[in-house]
This record gives sequence, C-alpha cells and structure tokens, in this order.
Amino acid sequence: MNIFTISQLAQFSGIKPHTIRMWEQRHNALLPDRTEGNTRYYDNQQLRRLLNLVSLQETGRRISELSALSDEELFDLLKQQLSQGGETVAPNQNYYISQLLAAGMTYDHHNFEKILAHCLLRFGMKVTYTEIVYPMLQRIGLLWATDELPPGQEHFISHFLRQKLYTAIDSLPAAPKEASSWLLFLPENEFHEMGLLMAEYLLKLAGQRTLYLGANLPLSSVAAAGEDWPADNLLLFLVHRDTPENVEQYLQQLRQYFPMSRLLLSASLGILEQVKLPLHAHWLQSLTDLEKLLEDETIQII
Repeated sequence: MNIFTISQLAQFSGIKPHTIRMWEQRHNALLPDRTEGNTRYYDNQQLRRLLNLVSLQETGRRISELSALSDEELFDLLKQQLSQGGETVAPNQNYYISQLLAAGMTYDHHNFEKILAHCLLRFGMKVTYTEIVYPMLQRIGLLWATDELPPGQEHFISHFLRQKLYTAIDSLPAAPKEASSWLLFLPENEFHEMGLLMAEYLLKLAGQRTLYLGANLPLSSVAAAGEDWPADNLLLFLVHRDTPENVEQYLQQLRQYFPMSRLLLSASLGILEQVKLPLHAHWLQSLTDLEKLLEDETIQII
C-alpha cells in the first residue's frame, strides 16, 4: 500500500488542499487515516476515490451528491459516462486526466487502455497527447525527476505510454529530404524520456526529419552521430540535478561539436533559472513553445 499526504493528493488531482479538507469536513468525501502524531494520510483507495470525484464533478454533478456514493457506485457512473460517448464532459480535459491517473495509480491496465483509446477516438492523436497525456505527466512529475510518484506506478504509466508513443511516431509518414533535421537525445545520466518522445511525435507530425538517439548518451556518441547525420537542430532535456557550472560546460562542449546547429533545451525550472546559454541556444519551457516554433519559426528567448 502506498501512502500519500494531502499535498500529494492536491498535486495529483489538481484540487487545492483546503478544498479537499472542506470536502472531507462537509461531505465525508474521503476518510483519511491518521498517524500517531494525528497527521492525515491517504492510501491508494482514497486517492482513486478523490480522482473519481474530481472526474465526475467535471461532468456537472455536485460534490455533495457524489460524496454520498460508494466507490462502486462512482465507478459505475464513470463507466456510464464513457459508454455514452462523454457528451456531457466539460471541454477542459480534466475528466480524462483524472481518470488516466486513477487507472495508472492502481495498475488498471484495462481501464487505462480504454480511456486512452476513447480520447484518441474523440479528440484525435495530437490533442490527446498534448492536452491530456502531457498535462498528466506534468501533474505527476514524470517529465522531471521530482520523485513525486511511487516507483511502481511510475514504471507502469511510463512503460504503457512509451509503447503508445512509439506506435504513434511510427505511424507518421517519413519527412521529405528538404525538411529541417533534428537530433534528439538525453545526455549521460539522463533517463526520463517521456518529454523527448512527446517532442519527437510533434516534430514528425510537423513534417520534420528526426533522429532519435534515446537516453543516457555520452557526448562522444552524440558527436559521432552528428558527423554521420548532420542536424540543423539539437533537442535535449536536462532533468538530472547538476551544478550550473557543469551544465554550462556541457553545453559549451556540445556547441564545439555542433557549431552551426541550433540548440533547443528543455529543463526543470531550477536548472533553467541558473544557466547561461551559449550562442544560438534557447530554452523550451513546454511543448507549447515547441509547437509555436514549428508553426512560425519564432521562439521566446529567456
């Protein structure tokens, strides 16, 4: 059994801690256990119940009505919602984010697959990945090494989504030879690939040529690949916590190997705020920045 604090419930659900406490006090929405020091804590069942409550609230139902229902009754309502095609679901996608999280946190492969397939059918691939999957990954910290999610659930969700992204990427047509070229990789000791895979999907969708080198790649291997496959752009994620000096040194070395390529980097805020970038290198704060760049070849330089 995994144990969660009210702060973690707030992060996973998108509901503020004081709202969760109010739901508990007014409606008995959740029944947390307490430590010997009288601190609230919640288990997997309570987290899933909260995520189900949030999902159904998005459909216009009142929290007072929903809180009176058992877990089984909530689940039946959710199944009805999907079977009806989701026509009453609010358009902000939080319903699906919460339900994917609920399935992922309880290793519910069948429902995770079903909800994702429903999203793909209703919204299409691009909207599903950019407006549902990506925000979900941000919410639970799978794009950055924040250690918010227990390892078991992290591996389950990551493995499932990697498989789906590989399939989505492979289904896209090859880019024309005259298209801009992108070399995608994670530096040595970097292993969180989800953001990089999302970026490759968007690049291929936009008709760009990509060479995906994967995670934990020594600089010498990146340089060797660049000699055989010259790239107009290099895209990398910096997740591992390192000193600003080491990051700057790495980027300067990368610039020496690729003097004519544009460097595009995405990183957690803690890294982003401290590192001085080399010439012709830019931060991408989110997938929105990458989409904007692909649309009009402009980018906000930080």
